Amino acid sequence: MLGNKSKTWYRRRGTKIFAGILLLAAIVAVYMRWFASRGEAGTVSAATAIPSTAVIRGELVDIVELRGQIRPLHSVDLLAPPDAGQIQILKLVKDGDTVKKGDVAIVFDPSTIQMTLNQRRSDLKQAEAQIDDMRAKQKLAEQQDQTDLLKAKYDVERAKLDASQAEILSQIDGEEKKLLLADAEQRVKQAQQKVDSDVASNKADIANISQKREKALRDVQHWEEAISRLTILAPTDGMVHLMPNYQAGGNFGSNPPPFKEGDRAWSMAAIAQIPDLSALRITARLDEEDRGRLHAGETVTARVDAVTDLSFTGTVADISPLAKIDFSSGWPPVKNFDLLVALDHIDNRLRSGMSVTERIAVQRIPNVILVPAEALFTRNGRDVVYVEQGAKGSNNFAERAVVIGHRGGGQVEIRSGLEPGVRVATKDPVTKP
Repeated sequence: MLGNKSKTWYRRRGTKIFAGILLLAAIVAVYMRWFASRGEAGTVSAATAIPSTAVIRGELVDIVELRGQIRPLHSVDLLAPPDAGQIQILKLVKDGDTVKKGDVAIVFDPSTIQMTLNQRRSDLKQAEAQIDDMRAKQKLAEQQDQTDLLKAKYDVERAKLDASQAEILSQIDGEEKKLLLADAEQRVKQAQQKVDSDVASNKADIANISQKREKALRDVQHWEEAISRLTILAPTDGMVHLMPNYQAGGNFGSNPPPFKEGDRAWSMAAIAQIPDLSALRITARLDEEDRGRLHAGETVTARVDAVTDLSFTGTVADISPLAKIDFSSGWPPVKNFDLLVALDHIDNRLRSGMSVTERIAVQRIPNVILVPAEALFTRNGRDVVYVEQGAKGSNNFAERAVVIGHRGGGQVEIRSGLEPGVRVATKDPVTKP
């Protein structure tokens, strides 16, 4: 039988052999995994399925895609009164309501303007009372002036009678009578001058107070008209579109909510709009980099988010010549151009403010080899694709350099390096996820 030392030696020997077997198995596993990730003859394979697509020959269409909104070519704005200041909305039609000409659309709170109107009416009554009081006093003064004038004229006649007796009186008495006659005639002149002066003064005073009365009357008429403007009637038939209330708060860059009952409006604020739905257009913002690629008259296809079962066509009607700064896209602000699209036909489901996706083909290149843009990769400064080896789904791909041409519409023109029919990976098979 083996001794204890021999048994111990065999145990250690067996442990080493077992450990060596495990180490060898680990090395083989690592090698197999590396070999699986690297195909033969420069091919690449992956443990997970890599999506691929067929290379085709077709037409490359370079498309500019924009987001816009449906807007009316003509519309009627319903505005707050120009002289009302901050004024509360008591009644307001709902967004999308259909109104007839003459229907009540908006009613504003009249309390503030009514107080002003009452004050102006009080001023008018006060001015009229002042005129009546002044005319009464002037009438009494004129009567007194006429009385004084008549008395002065009587005194003249009496003095003339006395003076006619100067021949039979002493020389001194005769001269005295003549002096009295001269004094009486002077008093007549003074009385007549006072009458004329008082008449002119009274006319000036009446004219001054009358001007105050006319101003008070105009103020009353103005505020009466302002009261009448607090009820706004629909000027035409149509569907109401409520405008945004820019004083309602909200985060910077967010869209303000539309006006509602209880809101306070400012002078000439656009509360609502009645668009002409028979003449709708699409408005959009065009980036600077695309401005030189688009021109008026180009064909447009559009999809309205709210009308999913219909595609619309139109033409570019106008592009603004000047760029505008757009603060809605964050900081720093970008510059863009206003673009207007005329629709070929109008659907009765279209409404002002609906969002639209527009696609405009700016270039067409027929009969070229095409791959999706996501199938093109860059390796060491070269444009490459990964061509699938074997049957579809084999997951083996070979790197191949290509020469590209135009890009557009999510596709790339391949001028050399590929033929139609082969399949290329649309996801990088080399870079690990």
